[in-house]
Amino acid sequence: MEQHKNEVFTGERALFQGKELELIDCTFQDGESPLKESEQIQLLGARFKWKYPLWYSRHITVKSSVFFEMARAGVWYTDDVHFEDVTIEAPKEFRRCHGIVLKQVSIPNADETLWNCQDVTMDHVLVKGNYFAMNSQDMKLDHFTLYGNYSFDGAKNVEIHNARILSKDFAWNSENVTIYDSYISGEYLGWNAKNLTLVNCTIESLQGFCYIKNLVLKNCKLINTTLAFEYCTVDADITGGVDSVLNPTSGTIRADRIGELIMEPDKVNVTKTTIICRQEVPMEQTV
Repeated sequence: MEQHKNEVFTGERALFQGKELELIDCTFQDGESPLKESEQIQLLGARFKWKYPLWYSRHITVKSSVFFEMARAGVWYTDDVHFEDVTIEAPKEFRRCHGIVLKQVSIPNADETLWNCQDVTMDHVLVKGNYFAMNSQDMKLDHFTLYGNYSFDGAKNVEIHNARILSKDFAWNSENVTIYDSYISGEYLGWNAKNLTLVNCTIESLQGFCYIKNLVLKNCKLINTTLAFEYCTVDADITGGVDSVLNPTSGTIRADRIGELIMEPDKVNVTKTTIICRQEVPMEQTV
């Protein structure tokens, strides 16, 4: 494997179609697409400072490196990508990639990042930005933190553990998303999803869980959550109470208490939903 140490690369396509390269403490200065169509590349301590560094590449390992703000749209159409201990300041990173591993990665400007990607593993990743993970699929995430709206829109086959997610319109139009042991806060959570499951989670949402087919909540807390489950098929086991429930389509909702239950016969068949309150606390009911 050819090795480069402490070098500065400039100009467009500086290492175009490079193969079997080990790059240690190198800087990619001005010049677009320095590693376009590259293969079998190992980068340690790299500094990317310009656009489109890794397009149409394969078998890429990046460790202890930084993608600065102008290294935008950095990894597109690239397969088998492993990032570890990397800071990515640039937006629009990762587009139409397959086989992504991110470990101990920080993405503080993650607008429009990780779109249309497949086979993604993330461990101890922090993300801040809107429209994260749109239309991506086959994802496994652990110790994930997200600050940003409209995330996971259209995502499929996603499993998330130990997350903190602050995101308005999280997981809209998604399918087969399962979340464990996490905290989620944001308005209009999960609309138009299919097969959305949350286990041992705490959720805070205005008009959360609406228009969902097959919503399952197991041992979940709903705090400051109002007008939940509208036009939703639901099997919910709620620890504690929920402030208000509006027009679920069918299923069972179990909670210690429900502050306000709104069931409108002209909009839903109220006989298809079973409501179980475990505490002897009168609830306000609107029919």
